[in-house]
Amino acid sequence: MPSVPSKKLETFPNPQPDRDYWIHMEIPEFTSLCPLTGQPDFATLLLDYIPDKKNVELKSLKLYMWSYRQEGAFHETVTNKILDDLVQALDPRYMRLKAKWWVRGGIYTTVVAEHRQSGWVQKDSPVIIPDYESNNPTRG
Repeated sequence: MPSVPSKKLETFPNPQPDRDYWIHMEIPEFTSLCPLTGQPDFATLLLDYIPDKKNVELKSLKLYMWSYRQEGAFHETVTNKILDDLVQALDPRYMRLKAKWWVRGGIYTTVVAEHRQSGWVQKDSPVIIPDYESNNPTRG
């Protein structure tokens, strides 16, 4: 197998560090394990951020997400841990992670965690991140 799961998040220099610009990523195949039953939990992760000096390299992000496949943790724990790790690696101006967990016992769970860099104020207007969920016919 050419790749293996990894907790190492690689970065590269922001090509436009003087501009606030928004990056949106959708990660539709995230899996981890329920810490109580060991059964798989499935989520779609929506990651939005405004970079400062660094951006995340996508292959390392994919391998990082893969590393959770055999880990047991509650939805709230996983969502906040991923945000903390990304903030530590990137130190973004702004970051929001929305984890939409698929049904378990008749209940959908959504966890949203945010980070704002200390002292950062958006240059032009408030942070407005479009809601792409209306484009997803499977769940709204």
